[in-house]
Amino acid sequence: MFLFCLMPQTGDTDSRGGRGHVAHLQPAPGGRQSKGLNHQVRSSPVLYHLRWMSAKSRLMFSSYRRKVQTESSTGSVGSSRVRTTLTLCVETIDFDSQACQLRVKGTNIQENQYVKMGAYHTIELELNRKFTLAKKVWDSVVLDRIEQACDPAQKADVAAVVMQEGLANLVLVTPAMTLLRAKVEVTIPRKRKGSCAQHDKALERFYEAVMQGILRHINFDVVKCVLVASPGFVKDQFISYLFREAVRQDCKVLLENKPKFMLVHSSSGHKYSLKEILADPAVTSRLSDTKAAGEVKALQDFYKMLQHEPDRAFYGLAHVEKANEAMAIDILLISDELFRHQDVATRGRYVKLVDSVRDNAGTVRTEPAEWSCRHFAIPHR
Repeated sequence: MFLFCLMPQTGDTDSRGGRGHVAHLQPAPGGRQSKGLNHQVRSSPVLYHLRWMSAKSRLMFSSYRRKVQTESSTGSVGSSRVRTTLTLCVETIDFDSQACQLRVKGTNIQENQYVKMGAYHTIELELNRKFTLAKKVWDSVVLDRIEQACDPAQKADVAAVVMQEGLANLVLVTPAMTLLRAKVEVTIPRKRKGSCAQHDKALERFYEAVMQGILRHINFDVVKCVLVASPGFVKDQFISYLFREAVRQDCKVLLENKPKFMLVHSSSGHKYSLKEILADPAVTSRLSDTKAAGEVKALQDFYKMLQHEPDRAFYGLAHVEKANEAMAIDILLISDELFRHQDVATRGRYVKLVDSVRDNAGTVRTEPAEWSCRHFAIPHR
């Protein structure tokens, strides 16, 4: 978790000149005391945002199939699955990005024919499942989350193929999360003296599987850049194979989007190597117009300022609040995990800080905690 702020340069009065404007997407008629948000999940990033909005003290309704036992007049017991509507007070949330599921556990607060009051139940929210989310007060941070979740432009615009011989991970990068879309594993025999046939055939099968993964999982209408990273020359050999096959098969999708591919060095083909790839200055420059790059650059700028102009960079709630009282915050970087604090008063303190910075014409960047921990060691004061 982190909380940073950057102060404007001395003499820079323009950035303090007026009130900030934040566009809100209201969840339902009725304003901030609205009864609920009706939605149907259509993408994994939406589930991610719901993970943060559905924290404790909020309610979730879902039409759900539940197994119930029935007893006949003769005493025989049978079971059947019935569809019922559950009203849960959410206690714990578990998000599985690979399975595209959000598991919500809580107690039933509205008794019905099949579920007693206070009974624990777990609802699995999957893609295309309808639900209603309700809470007493929709604060500005949650409303921003709703807007991000409902904005089609918030889709992944960066893809990465992190590979080594016999292993490839195809990842989509969004501002909120990284989505592992395919993992390719093929056993590659070692080269033998006088014969490389088995090695070459296995390598070709591996490249073909990675190629099919790219065609299946990357939407080139949205993705602006495809990073292909590996140690050694694996990436170069794969790209040569990819476009040689694209010409042979007349694959127009790959041929038309060839300029979007960028070769990058990585230490391995494992997914965790994505962190060093995105921190590469050459990659940052290439991705300057993408949403994912902005998440990395914001923290890089903070660390540079902390090193070269420490009087303009502050972190920690007490110091940031002091800067805000002086209306001296130009950019506020805040971890989204702070808005899931179990104490309502503490959570409200962070929301109040965000609203105040915006009202004073400052810029607020809510960064996913996963991004900050993945790219930087967060200082402690």
